[in-house]
Amino acid sequence: MTKPAILFILLGLFLAGGVYSFWKQKLPKGVIVLLGIGSAMSLAAGLLRL
Repeated sequence: MTKPAILFILLGLFLAGGVYSFWKQKLPKGVIVLLGIGSAMSLAAGLLRL
């Protein structure tokens, strides 16, 4: 596993935690969707770099 792949995966998991936290706080849906898209893109980039 390369360092960039690990960093992208960790970033995606961090952003996914933010999505969960924002969902529990009932923040605006637009913010949650944008964060979720960023999380999915980071996880995908990390997995594709493996």
